Amino acid sequence: MESLPQDTLRIAVNGRSHTLQVEPRWTLLHLLREVMDLTGAKTGCDRGECGACTVLLNGAPVYSCMLLALQAQGAAVTTVEGLGTPEHLNPVQEAFVQEDGAQCGFCTPGFILSAEALLRRSPKPTEEDVRRALAGNLCRCNAYGRILAAVLRAAQLRGGNP
Repeated sequence: MESLPQDTLRIAVNGRSHTLQVEPRWTLLHLLREVMDLTGAKTGCDRGECGACTVLLNGAPVYSCMLLALQAQGAAVTTVEGLGTPEHLNPVQEAFVQEDGAQCGFCTPGFILSAEALLRRSPKPTEEDVRRALAGNLCRCNAYGRILAAVLRAAQLRGGNP
């Protein structure tokens, strides 16, 4: 079997620097899930339509299935695993628990990271701001009301909305 060429990728994932050999065809999602064993980002549609693979790239939400790993050269990537721990949840994660914002949980990491990005840039979002920020994420279980409540609750937990 012919070996494919590999390139060196320098990337920070969840605050840790990595230098990795990657194939040019690998997506960021493949790198995270299959190489780094960070399985929070999910393979959903694999077309950039569902948001299950959402991660933060330099603080902005991106579909990791649509980005080649090499396009993240020198970037800082945050996955849901990098936000908190089971013992010390991030406020967005805590709010999703409090508001039962995860039904089956498949889409939850993408929603949490999109919400995290929103709250970093807008600590006191309106309901419309939340709807707009989460528009790229789909929930097959239709838990949208609870997800919306969770994001607004997260803003409260962070000291945003009253």
